[in-house]
Parts: sequence; C-alpha cells; structure tokens
Amino acid sequence: MQKILVIAPHPDDEVLGCGGTIKKYAQLGASISLCVVTVAYMPQWTEDFIKDRPRQIRAAADVLGVKDIYPLDFPTVRLDTLPQKELNEKIADVVRKVKPDTLYIPHRGDLNRDHQLVHEAALVAARPTAGQSIKHVLAYEARSETEWGFLPFIPTVYEDIADEMESKVEAMRVYASEVKDFPHPRSLEAIDALAKTRGSEAGLKRAEAFMLIRSINS
Repeated sequence: MQKILVIAPHPDDEVLGCGGTIKKYAQLGASISLCVVTVAYMPQWTEDFIKDRPRQIRAAADVLGVKDIYPLDFPTVRLDTLPQKELNEKIADVVRKVKPDTLYIPHRGDLNRDHQLVHEAALVAARPTAGQSIKHVLAYEARSETEWGFLPFIPTVYEDIADEMESKVEAMRVYASEVKDFPHPRSLEAIDALAKTRGSEAGLKRAEAFMLIRSINS
C-alpha cells in the first residue's frame, strides 16, 4: 500500500496545494496522513475560531480521504522564534511514525516564513539515509504565498485532478474564513482557474502542479 504524508504549515495549505491529489490517491487505496504544523492562538484569533479549528481540519480531511492527522501545535507565523532543531525533530517524529514513501511539502520560495522553515525541516526529516522510507519528495504551491515569494515555482510534475476538483473545492469551503472574494488567489474562482491553467500546461482539463525535489527508484 502506498503511504503518503502531506505536511501543511497551516490548515488549508493541504487543500490548496494538493487537495485533488490527496483525494485521487485516497480513492486508489493509498494511506494518506496529514501533519499540520501550526495552531492559532489568542488574542490574534478568537476563542471560537481556535476551538472550531480542529473540527474544520478533520472535516476537510474527511472530504479528501485523509486517514490520520498529526497536529504539532507550533504557533502560527511564529516559527522563526523557535529553535529550528525543535521543528526538525517534531516533523522527523511524524515521518518515523507514518513511514511514508511519498512526501508533499510547501515550496521553499513561498512568501510566508512558516512555509520556508517547514520546507527546510521536512527536507531534514526526508534525508535519504539508510532505512529512510521516503522515496519521493514533491513541493506544492499554495497561492497567495507561492506566487508572491522570492523563488519561482517551476512545475515538473502534473497530477490530473479533473475528477477530484469538486472535492477540492468542497474541502476548501470547510475553511470558510480562509476563502476570499475574487480576484483574491484564495477565492474559489481563482482556485479553479489555477487548476485549469495547470491542466492546460499538461494537456489536461484540471491539474495540480508540483516541483519534484527527489525521486528514488529501486
């Protein structure tokens, strides 16, 4: 059985970056795990928002077919205040528990510093040492972070999600506070437009795009 681990710096990154891909492989019988790195806190977020967040994460995961969720509960947009070693170790712990063969992580060049640090920590956890389960590492794009960042996102892998697009949108609706009005890149219209654009780049109706970081075939 294929084992996939998706690492999301914030809840909804998993949907934006690879929601359709998650649904596709879950339906094909893969075991999908999700690691949510950060959590909201007061007073920046309301108590009601914080209490409802785990429900939203689980509900979106159920739409997509995610089996297990691993929350790390680091403070949102404050990962740069913590020792990198602590983040590295927590993500590595999840990798050891899940033993995935495929890992999806945020793009290194995203505008959000949390995304950058999670990318680096995930690569530490995925180092191809003896006994490492991970064979394939791919970076996903999360709009309003990736396209405004400092390194270009250049797709090298395209996943056909024409049949899974409805589920991706449904999962995004669960995160109602994150959905914006068009033309914001996190509007449902823009999310669909991106899927069409990525699809057109590969001769598909709708697709999610990834940058391949490493693939080991044995």
